[in-house]
Amino acid sequence: MCPDCEKPVAQCDCAAQRKSAVVATGKAITVGRETKGRKGKGVTVISGLPLSQTDLLSLAASLKRKLGCGGTVREGVVEIQGDHRAAIVKELSQQGFTVKRSGG
Repeated sequence: MCPDCEKPVAQCDCAAQRKSAVVATGKAITVGRETKGRKGKGVTVISGLPLSQTDLLSLAASLKRKLGCGGTVREGVVEIQGDHRAAIVKELSQQGFTVKRSGG
C-alpha cells in the first residue's frame, strides 16, 4: 500500500504526479562526484531532488540495482558508490527529470 494515497502500489500514481511537478518547475537535478570525508573513495551524489523520503529511497534502490553497486540516502541527497555520473544522468533523463552534471 502507498503511504500517501493508501492505494495498492500497482495502482498508485503519486510518484508520477511528483515527477511531473518537478518537470513543471524546471529545476535541474545536480549529479556530481565527491571524495571528501570518505578516505579517498569516490561517490556519485545526486542533489536537488524534491521528492519525499520514500520516493528518494525507491529511486536510490532502483539506481543501485541497475548499476550493481551500493549507496544510501542522507539528508535528502542520494549517494551512489563509485563514479556513475554518466549512467545516472542518462537514467534520470529517461525518467523525465532535468539533469545537470557537475564537476569534470
